[in-house]
Amino acid sequence: MAETLPLVLVPGLISSPRIYAPVIPALWRLGPVMVANHIRDDSMAAIARRILVEAPPRFALAGHSMGGYIAFEIMRQAPERVAKLALINTQARPDTPEASARRRTMMTRAKDGDYHGVVDELFAGFVHPSRQDDPRLRQLVHDMAEEVGVLGFIRQLTAIMSRPDSRPTLTAIRCPTLVLTADTDNTIPNSLSKEMADGISGSWLVVLDNCGHLPQPEQPEETAQALMEWLRG
Repeated sequence: MAETLPLVLVPGLISSPRIYAPVIPALWRLGPVMVANHIRDDSMAAIARRILVEAPPRFALAGHSMGGYIAFEIMRQAPERVAKLALINTQARPDTPEASARRRTMMTRAKDGDYHGVVDELFAGFVHPSRQDDPRLRQLVHDMAEEVGVLGFIRQLTAIMSRPDSRPTLTAIRCPTLVLTADTDNTIPNSLSKEMADGISGSWLVVLDNCGHLPQPEQPEETAQALMEWLRG
């Protein structure tokens, strides 16, 4: 039997391992699965270093949203350890001044006791418009936010605001790469996924229909299928 490749999954902003729960059973059949903890440090460099300490020697790496920013940092620090890369609803660009200003406002509100309100506003941009009133998805996002906590949220935003521009490093990525996005991502437009796919030689772009920023719970079967094909490729 061929040796299996461990898989490291990195969640996004205010996301816990629950975000990958709908797809892990399918992925687990292909090899060991680890969900990285990304709430303990406040810079991409430190988050990536800690994940690399805890990860297997060589692995497939999938990052969702903020997890994609972390994946780029892992690729900068230890590209030889990443056998395959999946970039899910993410982007290679740095934060804009406008986005950083919004994040600072969210940090202040969270510190002042309005974390729940901040999460509600983020939810509106996370899901496809047809799922705005889906109580299951709203509860999932709030449950994950509670698991991340206010301090973890603030550390995440601090890291996101200071992340580097990863566009200059796209051409250096040589491992098999899946770029997965959605037709209606109102948090990170799919044009930015297409930009990444254009910059990474030989990458594979998948755009899911009827889906927002959270493909794992919004379109679990299609997301799992794309990831399984990537792992098997």
